[in-house]
Amino acid sequence: MRSNRVGWLMLAPTIAILGIFGIVPFLYVLYVAFHQWNPFGANPHMIYNGADNFRRLVFDNEFLTSIAFTLKFAFFAVVSEVILGYLLAQLFMREFPGRGLFRTIHTLPLIVAPIVVGSVWRLMTTPSIGIIPYLLKSWFGYDLNIGRDATMAFALTVIMDIWHWTPLVTLTLLAALVSLPKEPFEQAQIDGANRWQIFWHVTLPMIRPAILATVFIRLMDALRTVDEVWMLTGGGPGAATRYLGLHIWKIVFPKTDYGYGSATSIIVLYLTLVMCWLLYVALVARRDQKRPS
Repeated sequence: MRSNRVGWLMLAPTIAILGIFGIVPFLYVLYVAFHQWNPFGANPHMIYNGADNFRRLVFDNEFLTSIAFTLKFAFFAVVSEVILGYLLAQLFMREFPGRGLFRTIHTLPLIVAPIVVGSVWRLMTTPSIGIIPYLLKSWFGYDLNIGRDATMAFALTVIMDIWHWTPLVTLTLLAALVSLPKEPFEQAQIDGANRWQIFWHVTLPMIRPAILATVFIRLMDALRTVDEVWMLTGGGPGAATRYLGLHIWKIVFPKTDYGYGSATSIIVLYLTLVMCWLLYVALVARRDQKRPS
């Protein structure tokens, strides 16, 4: 009993911080979502309107379009980061000249603030001064202008996210690979397994928890990305890169529709939890059901 009290006493500061900065703001946003509120309008008071804000979401074409673009962005970004991160982690497992220096350079994007990343990529892709349009024009004769090319604007937001967050995936998977025991691999080689069979039947099952945790983190971040994309494209051209985070930002700040923006945030949180749960079921629960008792 005494050890339990000591444990709860040590957890009390963390629980208090979580409640103050996590649960209380969530409950407040949930409360605002059931009201019509424009604090800068003629009537700055909250007006209860029930579930009208949530009904609007069902018929809001901009919201539905932003969901489609966000899911597309998250899919390409997260899948690419996991694949590249694993390949780089395997590379860092080997000895080669300059490995320590390359590791340091590889992790540098993680210490750069997202808004700075978006600003740098904006400078690099500006047609008049950017290095990327210059090289594409010189080498391939391609005139890059993300202000009028929706496909290229979307692709550059994905590439920017990959450049920024692949080092995080690499470090996570590298730690998982380093901690693996050598005996299963040696036994597989003795049994005559090739590299693909070793990866599929030995490596992948053993690092699946690390992959799952990494995908969860990156998926949640990709679904709420704002600052990088805002600095690079501003959500354009048109609505090609107006992802959910930017959509909520434009509802709350330029339009000052706090009630509708809060309802949108609640739905986005719900969709994120559902997607993570489905991913968990697909990768973990089904495997546990197949495991013999």
